[in-house]
Amino acid sequence: MYKHLLVPIDGSALSRRAMDGSIELARQLGARITGLVVEPDLPLAVTSRDAETFSERIEAHQKGNEAHAQSLLGQFEARATAAGVEYSGVAVTAYMVDSTIAEEAKRLGCDMIVIVTHGRGALGEFVFGSHAKGLISKTRLPVLVLH
Repeated sequence: MYKHLLVPIDGSALSRRAMDGSIELARQLGARITGLVVEPDLPLAVTSRDAETFSERIEAHQKGNEAHAQSLLGQFEARATAAGVEYSGVAVTAYMVDSTIAEEAKRLGCDMIVIVTHGRGALGEFVFGSHAKGLISKTRLPVLVLH
C-alpha cells in the first residue's frame, strides 16, 4: 500500500522517534524512506548592507546548514541500513517548513509523510505553532503523526 515514506527530521529527541518509528513501519510495509531536513533561511535581521559581510554571512550560514543536515541524514541512513530499509536523504533550505515538506513529498513521489509532534496543546500551539497541523493543511497525502 505505502511504498515511499517521507520523514522530516530536525535533530531533536523527537526526531529520533520519527526515525525509529518510520524505520519500523517501512520494514513492515516493505517501503523505502526519504529523510528530509529543512534548514532555515538566514534571517534578514542578520544580514548586512555591506556586500562582502552579507556574502560571508550567507556562506557561513549555508555551510552550517549543510554540515547539520548531512550529520542528521547520515545518522538516519545508518539506522535504516542496519534495519535493512532502503533509504535516501534530502536537505533543503527554506523559510516555510510546512509548505516545503509538502512540496518535497510531492516532488519525490512519496505516498505518506511521517512526522512527529510535540503535542503541546492549545496554548503551546498558539505560542510556538504546529508544523504537524500546518503540514496536514498543505498536503493531500496521508500524514502519520507520532507523539
